[in-house]
Formats: sequence, structure tokens, C-alpha cells
Amino acid sequence: MIHDNLAQILETIAQAARRVDRDPQDIKLVAVSKMINVDLMRQAIENGQMLFGENYLQEAAGKIALLPPTVSWHFIGHLQSNKVKQAVELFDVIETVDRLKVAKALDSHAKMLKKKLSVLIQINTGREKQKSGVLPEEAEALLYQISQETNLRILGLMTMPPFCSNPESSRSYFRELKDCAKRLAALNLFADNSHVELSMGMSGDYPVAIEEGATIVRVGTALFGALRHVS
Repeated sequence: MIHDNLAQILETIAQAARRVDRDPQDIKLVAVSKMINVDLMRQAIENGQMLFGENYLQEAAGKIALLPPTVSWHFIGHLQSNKVKQAVELFDVIETVDRLKVAKALDSHAKMLKKKLSVLIQINTGREKQKSGVLPEEAEALLYQISQETNLRILGLMTMPPFCSNPESSRSYFRELKDCAKRLAALNLFADNSHVELSMGMSGDYPVAIEEGATIVRVGTALFGALRHVS
């Protein structure tokens, strides 16, 4: 199952990229593995998937200890400032930074561990009160503060649009994230302003996200199926 699902996802990524004259190699697939048991994750690794995204620190810690050190890990859940030490220890990229307080805490622990930590800034393009993320019009101030007051590597932006069964409904939110990234890159607020990472798109809408410029897509259900059990 995992072999076939992964092959289908990679082909869908390639097709979406080619529709807008992009190189499929420029798009990273984060396998969202929350509530997925280690055996299924090992199957994905055996089929070449080496980048995983986790939402919960305790669950991730148990899995990371059991899987090869060559695997890369992105934290994609809401991060509380009192949990940042463990997040810095476990993850290569934190995708959900949306407050200066959290950024400073991440930076402090990264310095203690002598680790150069990479982050994405979460933007609430849907302006949903129940979701984390800085509002688009407040992103410039936050990025400026983080770039001035920490040594974090700001790779780019991340968003989760409002849920809708029609993938096309997400397009405007993805487009807004790309526009936001262009504006901020022009102000030299990223680690590499010529290549800004855009993490957007999940199982239901990742082809649309790629058409709108996603460089990272976060796919779980389409890869692992709807039933999720941690071993």
C-alpha cells in the first residue's frame, strides 16, 4: 500500500509541477506521520521517503529514537514556549513559528545545543481565530524582529487554509502566501531571499498548492490512509 501510494503522490506532484513549468525536484514531500505506527513509517523509508512531519513532541520523540538518523524531521504542530527545548533537540525545521517569544526560546536552546535551527513562519492566511499563525499584514514586523533578535534561519513561510472539500477553494490562500513571501523577500527578511520555502498544501489540495508555488507539501492521509495507530 505504502509503495503504491507514495508512487502516486510523487507522480501527482510531478504532473502539477509540469502544468506550471516547474521542476518537480524543487518540491519536497513531508510525510505527515502523526498517529502513524513505526512499521508503516519504515515502509515509507524503505521506499525512499526520508522527510517526515510530526505534530506532537512526545509521540515524535519515541519514533525518532526508533528510526534511522538519516531521516529528517519537521515539526508541524502548535508549539508552546515551554516545549521548545525538546523541539530543538528533535527537529531539523520548525514550521510553525508565529510569535517572537517562541522564536527567542528556540534560539536560546539552539545556542545551548550549538545547533543552527531553521524555521518557517506560520501565516494565518484564512484569518481564522481558532488557528495559529501571524496575520499577513503583521508578518513583516515579526520577521524583522526575529531576524534582528535571533540567529534562527528563516527559510520561508507556512500556511493552513480553511478546510473545504473543494481544493480550488484553497487557491487564493496559497496565492496570498506566495505574494507575502515575495514582499518579504524584497525586504531581505529570509535566510535566502532568492529561494524562499513555501510550505502549503495537504492531502486534499497539494496539487493546487504546487501550481501556486509550494516548495513543501505536507501529505498524510493520501500516503498512510485514514486509519492511524501509533505502535
